[in-house]
Amino acid sequence: MSAKVGLKRWHEVIEGGSSPEALSAIIREDAVFHSPVVHTPQVGRPIVVAYLSAAGQTLGNESFEYVRELVDGENAMIEFQTTMDGIHVNGIDLIRFDEDGNIVDFKVMVRPLKAVNKVWEKMAAQLERQKAS
Repeated sequence: MSAKVGLKRWHEVIEGGSSPEALSAIIREDAVFHSPVVHTPQVGRPIVVAYLSAAGQTLGNESFEYVRELVDGENAMIEFQTTMDGIHVNGIDLIRFDEDGNIVDFKVMVRPLKAVNKVWEKMAAQLERQKAS
């Protein structure tokens, strides 16, 4: 079960702070990221790492928690919730893994609309900071 292995590695990286180096180690070179606010899929390890690292910095506060997981073969769906500037954020990470447990495809969906707008605001600022450094 590639998703079981991959999901275990994902949780280890998240609990370790979502560093770009740790993320790179579990993401395939040709991985694709689907953002809840960017229209086009983001392709390639460097951009996927940038988005997931920024998400770790913006969503990964003290209120962040995964609340439910579904695993089926190479796919995993993890529901999360957090609070950002007083706004409740509820979402899912839909992840497809390869046979080695590396991330091939990562899709994020967020609700409600206020949360989508807050995630967009915070993620855009974090990506700009990453670009500047």
